[in-house]
Amino acid sequence: MFNNKTLMITGGTGSFGNAVLKRFLDTNVREIRILSRDEKKQEDMRIALGSDRVKFYIGDVRDYKSIMQPMLGVDYIFHAAALKQVPSCEFFPMEAVKTNIQGTENVLSAAREAGVQKVIVLSTDKAVYPINAMGLSKAMAEKIVVAKARDLDGLKNPPIFCATRYGNVMASRGSVIPLFINQIKEGKALTVTDPEMTRFLMSLEDSVDLVLYAFENARPGDLFIQKAPASTLKDLALALKEIFHSDAPIKIIGTRHGEKLYESLVSREEMARAEDMGRYFRIPADNRDLNYAKYFSEGEQEISAMEDYTSHNTERLDVAGVKELLLKLDYVQQELNV
Repeated sequence: MFNNKTLMITGGTGSFGNAVLKRFLDTNVREIRILSRDEKKQEDMRIALGSDRVKFYIGDVRDYKSIMQPMLGVDYIFHAAALKQVPSCEFFPMEAVKTNIQGTENVLSAAREAGVQKVIVLSTDKAVYPINAMGLSKAMAEKIVVAKARDLDGLKNPPIFCATRYGNVMASRGSVIPLFINQIKEGKALTVTDPEMTRFLMSLEDSVDLVLYAFENARPGDLFIQKAPASTLKDLALALKEIFHSDAPIKIIGTRHGEKLYESLVSREEMARAEDMGRYFRIPADNRDLNYAKYFSEGEQEISAMEDYTSHNTERLDVAGVKELLLKLDYVQQELNV
């Protein structure tokens, strides 16, 4: 489906953008456009790739005009631009609003005007029952996807707007695995917030697979979630200590701003209408209108019988299982060879 197509990746210099590029440069995609506001990362990527099929555009999803022109002629968009760090968003919540909420609205509006065929918006497990500014902003981004998709009803050839939601991407920039490895190499204690805190474990390749699955199967307003295993932070730290043959101590520092004990990928309310597609869940758009009878005199009785899909009740990996998963990561292999 990507043969001779033009693909744009917003926030394309990040971990996800690099993983998508790695996958698609071996295909017959006509052109990949990288849109971001970091000229240094773009320059580094341009030098490393040396590919005429990759084009770079300086722009900011907060600024509608700066993203409109680069979208002309684009067939598909991966919208990955976002503020993702929980503590940063806690201290600067309006910055999260501008990028994650307004930026998403800008991307979808510009895509409609530019005639883009499909847009996949990347979301996060933190959008489910959000307790922090990052999760709240991504939850609103998901709502915008559904609302924008609903507004396309009646158009002759409407674009498809949908979203994907996934847990922590292992070894992505700013995540805990690079932090632990760095602490091990520097001979420092591994700083664990809560040893019983659980997190989903998903590779960058898995995240690309999820987006591709959404591209192939999405209907307007759909949300796709990939099932994933999880582990405790203690077992993750112990697995890395074994891999790097480290005797570094583990230091418990306590829960940080806006952190949860466990993460949810699908809420109980969503599970009541989720479609189990094997490796994935599909959550269809809630297309109710403002007929208030549907909100006040009619309900969904099965919701109370459902259970959230969380990092506490998914497949739980032990230290050996986490170690096996980590050793498959290119990042870990590279760090072992440094």
